[in-house]
Amino acid sequence: MGNPVVVVNQSRGPGCLIRILWFLFLGLWLGAIVTVLAWGLIVTIIGLPLGLWLLNRLPQIMTLSPAKQGVGVTIINGTTVISTTSVPQHGFLTRAIYFLVIGWWFSAVWLILAWSLVALILTMPLAFWMFDRVPQVTTLARR
Repeated sequence: MGNPVVVVNQSRGPGCLIRILWFLFLGLWLGAIVTVLAWGLIVTIIGLPLGLWLLNRLPQIMTLSPAKQGVGVTIINGTTVISTTSVPQHGFLTRAIYFLVIGWWFSAVWLILAWSLVALILTMPLAFWMFDRVPQVTTLARR
């Protein structure tokens, strides 16, 4: 008897056409509202956690970009166990210090630049890439 073959099918989210239509009809204006709301919340101490939560989900809100997951495969007593986990994150203290020193102002610059690139058709792919990196730029969150 040979080694078992394990196939893991991961969902990649909606197709490209659906994501484009979502962005054109909902994501563009919804993303703008969420960006402004999140930054308004970040300015307040009480709203900071909710503002960061919203910014971390901006790629999903704007383009239906699915969050990445890690897949672990272990063999226990001859049984193959497949588990999905979130992507490992930097330590809380490291992320908090980064946010206080760099993330809060750099993410504002990053978002302003990304929104300005959306206006031009040729630079839209770069803008999408930038929106997808907002969690990393703001709090070093890995997606």
